[in-house]
Amino acid sequence: MKEITVTVDYEGLKYQTNIITNKEAGDEEILKQAEDQIKRQLNN
Repeated sequence: MKEITVTVDYEGLKYQTNIITNKEAGDEEILKQAEDQIKRQLNN
């Protein structure tokens, strides 16, 4: 497992979030996880 800090542009604003993922995860998978996490946080 590794922790990565990702900056995501979502609905015209930039958000920074931390993602914990496996070492083999590709860039697209990490970005999708970050976007999903931002969406969940904003909808709560």
